[in-house]
Amino acid sequence: MSQTQQNKYPVKLMIVLHLGLMISSLSGVFAKMAAQEALLSLPFFFYYGLDLVAMFLYAIIWQQILKRMPLTVAYANRPVSLVWGLIWGAMLFRETITWNMLLGAAVIFVGIYIMVTSDE
Repeated sequence: MSQTQQNKYPVKLMIVLHLGLMISSLSGVFAKMAAQEALLSLPFFFYYGLDLVAMFLYAIIWQQILKRMPLTVAYANRPVSLVWGLIWGAMLFRETITWNMLLGAAVIFVGIYIMVTSDE
């Protein structure tokens, strides 16, 4: 890999992208938590409010990312949200992570790596 290829997308930019994707995945967590509350109750509004805040922050980060990298590269990283979903499900909702899920996550990361390091 050439030096210019290595520096095409700085680590800081990739961290911000993945932080934004993590925030986006939290939106689903907040929506699921809101769905477990009584309709129109205070906790219901609280969790949906957090959902809206998460999506607002994600939208700002996403627009800033698109100023600095091509849509194809940024969008190729979006499936990492599925991995975050697995993590949140296991940590917060005590869902089981299976070997097939881990294999799927590995395939996602290989695809992201190939997309980010390939020539345009």
